[in-house]
Amino acid sequence: MLAAGARRVVAIERDPRCLAALRELAAAYPERLEPVAGDALRLNPAELSDAPRKIVANLPYNIGTLLLLRWLERIHDYESLTLMFQREVAERLTAAPRSKSYGRLSVLVQWLAEVQILFEIPSRAFSPAPKVTSSVVSILPRAEPLAPARMLALERVTAAAFGQRRKMLRTSLKPLGISMDALLTPAQIVPTARAEDLTVEQFCALARAANPHL
Repeated sequence: MLAAGARRVVAIERDPRCLAALRELAAAYPERLEPVAGDALRLNPAELSDAPRKIVANLPYNIGTLLLLRWLERIHDYESLTLMFQREVAERLTAAPRSKSYGRLSVLVQWLAEVQILFEIPSRAFSPAPKVTSSVVSILPRAEPLAPARMLALERVTAAAFGQRRKMLRTSLKPLGISMDALLTPAQIVPTARAEDLTVEQFCALARAANPHL
């Protein structure tokens, strides 16, 4: 990134061995690279850099989804996110309705951003080689969400719906404690539909109907 002309790179790293290497790079690029010792789960990238800003990250796979969901809450702090995930997660991010990978993560990300898989990285590119293939994903924030909704309500609705994805919505949404007439009728969704059948916009309609009751 530095060689490509990035004006300033803030590198968040918790491994002391990598921090030592970053300090060597910082010496080679004076005032352009700032290593930050810390845990990405506890830091807000927007507080460490000035706009316009982009996130570029090879995410630890065990916390990659959690980090992405946190960044989505403040998605307009960033021009773009270019992230590496294991291929299975990348496919979930970009999945369409009625596909096996379509789920809660697909809805939340696509609601706020345009997502595409840029390329794959085989396991042999790493040492030691992992047992999975990796994918680099581009996430570009939308100027406006696909449809009006409150994130908390959308998270609750999608969690319930996909928690029992093979069941009809009249059953899977019961844990929300909202009558189906109050939930499905305003959203114009039939009770026999399943989570994987709904578009992002339809989930937003459900979230709007659920919001007064949550």
